[in-house]
Formats: sequence, C-alpha cells, structure tokens
Amino acid sequence: MLAPRPAPTLKAKGRVFAQIAQFHPELTAFRRDLHAHPELGFEEVYTGARVREALERCGVDEIHTGIGKTGLVAVIKGQQSGSGRMIGLRADMDALPMTEHNEFAWKSSKAGLMHGCGHDGHTTMLVGAARYLAATRNFDGTAVLIFQPGEEGFAGARIMIEDGLFERFPVQAVYGMHNWPSMRPGTVGIRPGAMMAAADRVTIDITGRGGHGAHAYMTVDPVVVSAHIITAIQSIVSRNANPIDSAVISICAMQAGDMGAFSVVSGKASLVGTVRTFSPDVQNMVERRLGELCSAVALGFGATASVRYERIYPATINSYDEAVFAADVAEALVGADQVVRDIAPSMGAEDFSFMLQVKPGAYLRIGQGAENGVGSCFLHNTRYDFNDDILPLGAALHAGLVEQSMPLPV
Repeated sequence: MLAPRPAPTLKAKGRVFAQIAQFHPELTAFRRDLHAHPELGFEEVYTGARVREALERCGVDEIHTGIGKTGLVAVIKGQQSGSGRMIGLRADMDALPMTEHNEFAWKSSKAGLMHGCGHDGHTTMLVGAARYLAATRNFDGTAVLIFQPGEEGFAGARIMIEDGLFERFPVQAVYGMHNWPSMRPGTVGIRPGAMMAAADRVTIDITGRGGHGAHAYMTVDPVVVSAHIITAIQSIVSRNANPIDSAVISICAMQAGDMGAFSVVSGKASLVGTVRTFSPDVQNMVERRLGELCSAVALGFGATASVRYERIYPATINSYDEAVFAADVAEALVGADQVVRDIAPSMGAEDFSFMLQVKPGAYLRIGQGAENGVGSCFLHNTRYDFNDDILPLGAALHAGLVEQSMPLPV
C-alpha cells in the first residue's frame, strides 16, 4: 500500500476543489501506481486497464476503448442536456524510454522506462475530475474525457483524430494541461495564441571520399564538411528570420566512422537535429534554407549533402476565446494573483496541437515546483517526479472547465 502525502496546502477555493480534495489520498495512490508501471506510447495496456477500472467505479455513462490503438474516451452526461454542448478534456498516458534514478517506493519497476514528464499525474487528474463530475453532474451538456496514448513522439493525438475521435464525439472545445516544474504549486499559466512550438526533425547525410588519416589530402573528409555545416546553419536564424520571430535549430547528434579506427577518414557522416518554430512561414523558410545551405557547403568541399526534413508536431496554438475562458476558470479557483495570463511560450512541443488544429481550445500549464524540492526537477530528467499535492487542483480545474462552459440554467 503506497503511503499518501499529506493533504495539499494550496490556496484553492470553491466547492469543486473542496470535494475533490476529500479523495486526494486515493488519487495519490493511483498516480504512484501508474508511476511504478510506466508504458511507452501505444503500449499502455496496464495504464488503460487501471483507468478503465477507475472510470467504471466512478460511474461514468460510457467508456470507449481502442480509439487510437490504446486510447480511451469516457462520456459523462450532465443533469440536463438542453444546451446540446459537448466539451472535451484530454490527458496523456505514456511514459519515456529513460532509466529512473529516484529511490522512492513508487519508482519505476521497469528497466529503461519511467514517467519522466508527469503523464501519470495528468491521467490521475482527469480520473479525479471524472469521479467528481459523475457524482455531481452540475452541468448542462456532455463531458468527454480523452485519455490519449503516445504523446511522446508517437503523435497519439493525431492517431486518435484519424480514428474518428471528433466524429464520434463532436466537442465544441477541447482543453488540456501540463505540469510545469518551474512554476509554484497553485499557479496556472496560459496565453491566447502560441503556447508551444512546432517540432521538426532534420537528418543531414553527407557523402565524401574516405581514406587514410595520414593522407587526408587524398580524401573528401565528411567530418570537416559536417563541422562547417553545423556552423553555417546557425546563420539561418540570425540572418534569415525576423528577430521578432522565434526559431531554434539544434544539431544534437553526429555519426561518422568508427571510434576504434582513429586513423581512418570515413566516407560518410550523418547529422540529426531538431527545428523549433511558431510561424508556418518561418518553418517553411528554415526547411528551404537548410536544403540550400547544406548542399552548397558540401559542394564547396567536393562532397554532397542530402537533407530530410520531417514535420513531427505542429505548433500548439490556443484559440483566443477559450484561452481567456480557461484563465477565468483558473482565476475563480486560485485567485487572480496566481494566474499568469500572458505566460511566455515554450520552444518545447506537444501533440495536443493536433487537436487544436481541428477544434477550438486551450492548453494550460499548472505549477508544481515546490520550494522544498518536491516537483521542482524539470521534465525529462531521470530524477523527475510528479508533485501529488497538485492532483486535486488539476482535477478541479478540469471539472471547472466543464461546469462553467456548460452551466445549468437558473
């Protein structure tokens, strides 16, 4: 039996938070169980089973499985349905291929896998909202709770959409949220417009002419070409993008030759990196200039270079009305001084962006980094853990989005 942490000390208010806080220990135990059993994208069998079991106990009206491979959708009907409205809430379920270096009782039980981004907490917050909404049903319409697989590089949101998610559940708006270790517990951040950047993958394959390191003049060294390309492409942002626009090009890995063959010049080299942008125009420019620049630099050394540019996730763009509305809901819960309505966008990426491409909605950040160190380790770190103190707040925020967007008639 996992020992729960003490009740949260967050300064949240209202009936919703008070009711959800009563089952905070159960949410904590549920979250830690998910943390101990991490699963990669589209392999969330244990997670999905635990979520389904919890939803059945909550008494939701419908549970739909197998949407987007391992995705689940729960439907909860309000006391009335005259509004005809339907609101979606989304949580991601998958873990990361990382080795956890924590030592607490609920650390990962699987070698090389861990919940290093807090999706176990996101899932638990939405389960907490389901429990409250199914028990109270203080809204006029239908709540659709989306438990999404494969956010970490698998585009699970896109797969669910392609599998008919919004045809089967035609929501008028959809909301998601993510924990944020650099913000204090009890704070919420949001902004209309760009919240997260587009994430693209770039692969550059360079072909030269290999040979003996002692006779390098007889070679076309792809390592030297790679070095010049890495330096040259940094000028794309500084000399081709408007300084007002944001863009990042990072070459993160290089492969050439054999580490045991210290005197052999390889004939080939490959570079892999990522491009982050907000504007489609900037994204198009970066892709075009990468192709032009890499080919030209390689040609100058007598080599050739091919560029493969893959658009992985689009930018996460909040619709204006839904972002303002979500900020108002958060303000009613935690107070105006705890809501940052113009939070700086992040160059990180999020596949909730696919949902926002087809439905109005908003993506929020919920603070979790306590001064005592709990939850302050940043995302994708081997010592990261979700801060259980914010579980009731996240669940109450989900529930508040439903109740306030579909209020019962007076």
